[in-house]
Amino acid sequence: MNEKQRCGWSLGSESMREYHDIEWGFPTGDDVGLFEKINLEGFQSGLSWKTVLDKRNDFRRVFHGFDVEKVARMGERDVVRLLGDASIIRHRGKIESTINNARRCQELIEEKGSLAAHIWSFEPPRREVAPTTAEISTFVTSPESVALSKDLKKRGWSFVGPTTMYAFMQSMGLVNDHDEACHVWPSAEKARKRFRIG
Repeated sequence: MNEKQRCGWSLGSESMREYHDIEWGFPTGDDVGLFEKINLEGFQSGLSWKTVLDKRNDFRRVFHGFDVEKVARMGERDVVRLLGDASIIRHRGKIESTINNARRCQELIEEKGSLAAHIWSFEPPRREVAPTTAEISTFVTSPESVALSKDLKKRGWSFVGPTTMYAFMQSMGLVNDHDEACHVWPSAEKARKRFRIG
């Protein structure tokens, strides 16, 4: 029996526990990983993260590993094909959004040098202590997630609302929202302190 304390949302399945323990809240400067997660958070809208996580490998397959250049070249024929693929979430708006976001991402990388450099410019000030479970339940958006959402929408991205962007920031380590009882908080925080872009 595993007695390690974890954030309550991760306890539903082995895949969720593994994702929680080794990915969620750990920082990344990888453009592919960031681009993938922005879009998967968009697919999650209205659904559970477990639903998306269980289909992540299929999303990676149909979207060319979330290679920005390859996704940007996809078109209507690909949209129709994916709408017939039961292994993913078949939502035309979210599929089209991913392709659109790839094209907008190309523009952003051309301007800023990398997606990571731009995303991490929205990192909020770091907390000195882990939040409580009660505090975390109130974390839905932040000034930084609102600012990131506005910025990306202005650039033409879609499915990037403030709540979606806060969930993205949590998952990619821009904030460490493992709670104070969770065994992962210290290791995620150590990784955040060591993290540098580029």
